[in-house]
Amino acid sequence: MKKYILAFDQGTTSSRAIVFDQNGLPVSIAQKEFTQIYPKPGWVEHDPDEIWSTQLGVGVEAIAKAGISGHQIAAVGITNQRETAIVWDRRTGRPLYNAIVWQDRRTASFCDKLKKNGVDKVILEKTGLIPDAYFSATKIKWILDNVPGARKLAESGKLAFGTIDSWLVWHLSRGKLHLTDVSNASRTMLFNIHTLEWDNDLLEIFKIPASVLPEVRSSSEVYGKFPGHFSAPVPVAGIAGDQQAALFGQMCIEPGMVKNTYGTGCFMMMNIGPKPIESVSQLLTTVAWKIGNETSYALEGSIFIGGAVVQWLRDGLGLIKSSDEVEKLTAKVKSSEGVYFVPAFAGLGAPYWDQYARGTLTGLTRGSTAAHIARAAVDSIAYQTYEVLQAMQQDSGVTIRELRVDGGATVNNSLMQFQADILQSKVVRPVVTETTAQGAAYLAGLAVGYWNDVHQIRKQWQVERLFTPQLPEAETAELIRGWRRAVKAVSCWSAEEPQNGNGAG
Repeated sequence: MKKYILAFDQGTTSSRAIVFDQNGLPVSIAQKEFTQIYPKPGWVEHDPDEIWSTQLGVGVEAIAKAGISGHQIAAVGITNQRETAIVWDRRTGRPLYNAIVWQDRRTASFCDKLKKNGVDKVILEKTGLIPDAYFSATKIKWILDNVPGARKLAESGKLAFGTIDSWLVWHLSRGKLHLTDVSNASRTMLFNIHTLEWDNDLLEIFKIPASVLPEVRSSSEVYGKFPGHFSAPVPVAGIAGDQQAALFGQMCIEPGMVKNTYGTGCFMMMNIGPKPIESVSQLLTTVAWKIGNETSYALEGSIFIGGAVVQWLRDGLGLIKSSDEVEKLTAKVKSSEGVYFVPAFAGLGAPYWDQYARGTLTGLTRGSTAAHIARAAVDSIAYQTYEVLQAMQQDSGVTIRELRVDGGATVNNSLMQFQADILQSKVVRPVVTETTAQGAAYLAGLAVGYWNDVHQIRKQWQVERLFTPQLPEAETAELIRGWRRAVKAVSCWSAEEPQNGNGAG
């Protein structure tokens, strides 16, 4: 009987499931969007039960679409939106509160206090992270402090915290397993990336009881075999945060290799090998994965709003009816003609880390059209990627000649060409751009012997298209100068911190 790997790809706006064959190629895909909840300006939440139901639903659908049975699934790999925090009751499995999403800014003022008190240095040294509302620790603290009775329940050992991977495994195992992997743990701001353990000093800083935390495991091992969901018991055998999974899916397994994922946000990662490097450019140092006894680390630059600008053009401005119309609209103009859009809807990530920045359009004239605004919005993805790549080169001392790309926005050929122009380097799009799910599948498949080793997998990676720079360097430099002027305008706006701490102005 022919076997396959099922990958769960639980993202920020949708739950997806992909069935992969032994060549690492997608056989079937199922996807379902779920509700985005915005209770206040700067707050972003999801319904944890909806996340579970949509993810299980697309898993069953993907198997059916592939025309196979659960008996043919060799293993399940899980990859997930990172930093999003859920706290639930261990006895009932019920969430105490909605999932607080990585984009949420409600704890920004608390992060400012940490920096003011000098605690940021301890956090950076232990976790490789910069104190920011982005990460899980302050979200957990907020739930414990603001949901009536939560802290008392936590201190009596009755609550569980998890990132999305933990929540899915909890449900798959019907409450028997409470675990995460090193890559997700390294994004909580509670995990020591040197000792690979939860850190008591950090737990004390955030006033979080150790009893709520999941067990930390490697990224590729059989965590358990769970019956009852897919008509046959299926082993869950791989877990990695979405960006680490994409790095693995892109086969960036040697130090110095770099990928950028163009999803809701954009996330650039460089494999830096078996030892962490502390960034001097406000990038993050994170655990890439752990396979067996070998741990790999990565430098990461996080861009909070990437492909989400296209959703904003569609849902917020109504300039397009569907996301795939954006390339047609932007093609109506040769350039943005001096219009720049800094999409700081949720603050600016690397290398600025400005929590109070907000989206800003500059350079508008009477002749500016919807096409110019759309072009500026799409171009912003390339400019932000350029900023992160420059910081990464500075930290690593490596000149990056090639950027491997994946994610939804990479189907936009004009964006990929503009990216190559702005970077003045090669942009490589692989045959399989579902590299996040693919990475999770590979990790799971390795654990059960579906693939023999990483070298076998590496041979499967193929280039679909190579983009090389077409614009002269002088023209590129002028465009970048305009972008940096626009970022300065945003910095001026955010210089005076709002009183309510959520950046609502």
